[in-house]
Amino acid sequence: MVNSAHGKHRRRIKLPGPLGRVAVLAAVVALTVYGTVATEAQRPPEDRTPAAGPSGTKTPAAPAAASATPVPSPAPSQAAGTAKPSPQSSRAAPSSAPPPSAAAPPSTSVAVAPPAPKPLREKAPAADPTLHQLPTGDLPGWKQVFREDFDQGNVPVGGFPGPAYAAKWSAGYKDGTPDTAGQQGKKSGYYPSKVLSVQNGMLDWYLHSEDGVSMGAAPTPKIPNSSTNPHRDNSFLYGRFSVRFRADSLPGFKTAWLLWPDSGIWPRDGELDYPEGDLATKFYGAVHKMGNDTHAVDIFYSNTTFTGWHVATMEWSPGKVEFFLDGRSLGAGTSRTPNVPMHYILQTESCLTGCPKPATAGHVYLDWIAIWKRA
Repeated sequence: MVNSAHGKHRRRIKLPGPLGRVAVLAAVVALTVYGTVATEAQRPPEDRTPAAGPSGTKTPAAPAAASATPVPSPAPSQAAGTAKPSPQSSRAAPSSAPPPSAAAPPSTSVAVAPPAPKPLREKAPAADPTLHQLPTGDLPGWKQVFREDFDQGNVPVGGFPGPAYAAKWSAGYKDGTPDTAGQQGKKSGYYPSKVLSVQNGMLDWYLHSEDGVSMGAAPTPKIPNSSTNPHRDNSFLYGRFSVRFRADSLPGFKTAWLLWPDSGIWPRDGELDYPEGDLATKFYGAVHKMGNDTHAVDIFYSNTTFTGWHVATMEWSPGKVEFFLDGRSLGAGTSRTPNVPMHYILQTESCLTGCPKPATAGHVYLDWIAIWKRA
């Protein structure tokens, strides 16, 4: 028993019994684990086992059990050129990054340093080795202009692209740049120095929140220029884009790996997204049509979640945008498709369908990327 004095009055406070003390201890632990700064970094994918080969190699490992069932998405549609209900547009941040906004301010509190990154484990074996290997060389009608296997060594969180990848990559928008939802007043933005790294031959997004701000990143490959006004290292007029990827199921975080018009004028000049979707749902391809209607969009659902390894390919040709998943066509948009130069951004962000909970944290992995222009 403890006496507590307050003014002239004294009262007796009874300490909690054994069960109460356990509850108090649990609350202290919870506050320690789920503080203002997420502390997990570089957690290995669940479907990987420790490397069997030499350090730094990509030795296949035995597959593991499937991960938890994600939240379902709308029923799939494979009809080409058929407009579906429009998801919220994943408009990219302005090409010239504005200063940080009040909606997504840089962290000003004393940050808790995350633990040292843990080495990622080896990749799960591909079901179809031919399909899942990095494509090398030209294809009928397409000339390869870019490929990346992230085999030039590891880069720690905060160091990307670093000397190993600087010639071919940019980290994208600077820390504190509002993302799509951040421009609409949400507490979300791009923070590549807290998100991006390269581990075991993969580009890794560590998606998490700090001080109430959910953090993503939008790295961009440097691709031979196809535009002069303005000049861009990754501008195209038509192209073929193929990625091998997977992600943890993270409600509130999403990908919108997209082609955005060099003009920056939307919806007039359109937009192309694939793979797009909340990381806890099924992903899809989207053709935002040219014109003045913000809801004019063709959606092609994959009926597939982010949690397994997949190869997604988008072919943008005159009058046609076709989406492929693991070599199978999901359909093609053929109505008012973009016909102006566009640049490619691996935009990964949050808060468009609801913000992630503060404790939500995990990873998006890009195994490889290959890009072609029209021959």
